[in-house]
Amino acid sequence: QNILTVCFSVGYSAVALNHVIDFKEKKQEIIKPVSPSELFPSLPIVQGTSKRIKILTRLTLVVSDPSHCNLLRSTSANIRLYDIIAVFPKTEKLFHIACTTLDVDLVCINVTEKLPFYFRRPPVNMAIDRGIYFELLYTPAIKDSTMRRYTISNAISLMQICKGKNIVISSAAERPLELRGPYDVANLGLLFGLSESEAKAAVSTNCRATMLHGETRKSACGVVYTVKKPRKVEEEETAVPACKKAKTQA
Repeated sequence: QNILTVCFSVGYSAVALNHVIDFKEKKQEIIKPVSPSELFPSLPIVQGTSKRIKILTRLTLVVSDPSHCNLLRSTSANIRLYDIIAVFPKTEKLFHIACTTLDVDLVCINVTEKLPFYFRRPPVNMAIDRGIYFELLYTPAIKDSTMRRYTISNAISLMQICKGKNIVISSAAERPLELRGPYDVANLGLLFGLSESEAKAAVSTNCRATMLHGETRKSACGVVYTVKKPRKVEEEETAVPACKKAKTQA
C-alpha cells in the first residue's frame, strides 16, 4: 500500500505487480495471480485525475535452460490470467529463443552483472518486428556503484543494436524509497543512450504498447487503439472549397 501511495503521488497511473519464478532455485509452478482487489481494498486516485490507479499482474520467468521455455509454449490456463508475461534469459541461446519464438511481452536485460554474450542484430530486430519490448531496471543503479556501471554498460550495448526502439524502463522496486518519478526515470534514460523522445516513450507510450501486446496475446486476435487527430485552426481557416478555387483560377 505504501508503494502504491508513492506511485500515484509522483504521477504513475498504472502499476504491475510482478510474480517471479526462477526454475534454477527450486521447482516452482505457475499459480493463479492474486486479485489486486484482495490486496488493496481501496485504490488511490491518480494525482490530477479522477481515475483510480490501475494495477496489472505480471509473470516473470527466469530461464537458464531451453527446457524451461516449454512451459511458455504450452497452453497453460494460469499463464493466460496474467496481464504481462516477461522472460529473463540467462544465455545467448535463450535470448535468441525469447526474441524469435516465445510468445511473451517483455524480454528482461540483466543489469546487475556483465553480460556473458553480445547482442546481435537479427534476433533484436525480429523481436521489434513481433512487438516485443526490452526491459531495463533502474533500481540496481541506485543501490550500488558497481551495478550502476553494469547497468549503463549493458544498456548502451543494447542501444547500439536496437537504436532506442522498444525500450521499457521499470523499477522492480520492493520499497517506496527505491521509486523515482517518471521524469526522473526519463532523465536516467539519457544515461542509457536514449534520446529525449525515446526516454519519454520508455516510461509512457512503450509501456502502454506492452499492455496492449499482452491483451493481444490473451485474446489471440488483436487490439486496435485509435486516437482522433485534431485539426489545426489555421488549416480550417485557410481551407477553400474546390468550386471557389476553380473560379479564382479562372
